[in-house]
Amino acid sequence: MKRVANNLSVNVGYEKFFKWTKLIAVTTSAQALIQLIGLLSGILIIRLLPTPEYAFYTLANTMLGTMTLLADGGISAGVMSHGAKVWQDRQKLGVVVNTGLILRRKFAIYSLIISLPILFYLLRHNGAGLIFSLLIILSIIPAFYAALSDNLLEIASKLHQDISRLQKNQIATGLGRFFMITISLFLFPWTFIAILGNGIPRILANLRLKKISAEYADPLQKADPIIKKEILSIVKRTLPGSIYFCISGQITVWLISIFGHTESIAHIGALGRLATLLTVFSTLFSTLVVPRFARLAENKILLINRFLLIQLGLFIISGMVVGLVYLFPTHLLWILGKGYEKLTNEIFLIAISSCLAMISGVTYSALVARGWVVKSVVYIPINLAFQLLLILVLDLSKITSVLLFSIADFSMGFCILIIYFIYCILRMKVKKDNHLNFT
Repeated sequence: MKRVANNLSVNVGYEKFFKWTKLIAVTTSAQALIQLIGLLSGILIIRLLPTPEYAFYTLANTMLGTMTLLADGGISAGVMSHGAKVWQDRQKLGVVVNTGLILRRKFAIYSLIISLPILFYLLRHNGAGLIFSLLIILSIIPAFYAALSDNLLEIASKLHQDISRLQKNQIATGLGRFFMITISLFLFPWTFIAILGNGIPRILANLRLKKISAEYADPLQKADPIIKKEILSIVKRTLPGSIYFCISGQITVWLISIFGHTESIAHIGALGRLATLLTVFSTLFSTLVVPRFARLAENKILLINRFLLIQLGLFIISGMVVGLVYLFPTHLLWILGKGYEKLTNEIFLIAISSCLAMISGVTYSALVARGWVVKSVVYIPINLAFQLLLILVLDLSKITSVLLFSIADFSMGFCILIIYFIYCILRMKVKKDNHLNFT
């Protein structure tokens, strides 16, 4: 009997190993294709837009990310956290998702009011004309409209691990973006045309995404005031942090746009385009790992085990990426074209910075997915004091100094997240549970 039990245990272990190997292989290959299409679109934009126009594109794209974060304010984390509790019930999951969508639309209004005037000022400050500044601002709206719902609509499918259809939708979106940019920029090499080429395919993709989500989350369910209150309780804890991350997450662009000049903005934007390849890995973790981490039982040993595995995976990937950039900087810079070939030190620094950003981002998402939110009154003053010290020490008119600033900033943020994870674990009661695998 003992031998049979051992054989059964081995077979189950092999089955889980092959299941995960297949899942990771399929997801990674599809995500690699998605990011390759995105990279080709980005390189096309870099090569077709004049340097000043690409600087404006970088500012607009960065502000779009900021607007999206402000419009979320922690809503998606709340939907993921509460959705994980009812993910097998279509009606209840529909209530959670629809409540999140309604809250997101309300937050979007405030995001527009705050972000667009700032973008207008930065564009004008860096030499954009009045008419073109207005056109750039108007072109952001379609992409922002799509961003209001896409990551919330993906939650139901992620919880049910229906990954293949999500990725097919993303591939179709990437191809649509690539062809729109190719056709439009050859004729009209302007920033607002490139932004429209990014936004319109996302709107079309959201229509398909709604159909996929409807299979797992009933779209006809009404928002629930109790769920709304619970999501807002998470928002209240995460909103200050979201606002802070809106600024610090794109700190290199903001600093160089204030202290540097237009060409430096273009350089930062172009180097950042290569760093988007890391999205393959961050999406892999957010799609496969974070939802499963959110669904884990309240078991101290289990959570520590899985959290350490997540960190190990992140650091191995980051080490490989940084090593590759260190060995072949000129080959990577060739992709960007003329005007960027001398940025060998900068591309190495931005690789380190981007990897730290990925590690911090995935770690933050994993914690928030379980409802573990670092109190803003603790980490924001610490980070601001640290950033102020860096501003006083570094010459932020230089790209290398700005990148060193971001490396130090992301390192500090990651350390705070690790300390908070330890704090959350220490507060938990030990539960006996022999099930040590992802559910």
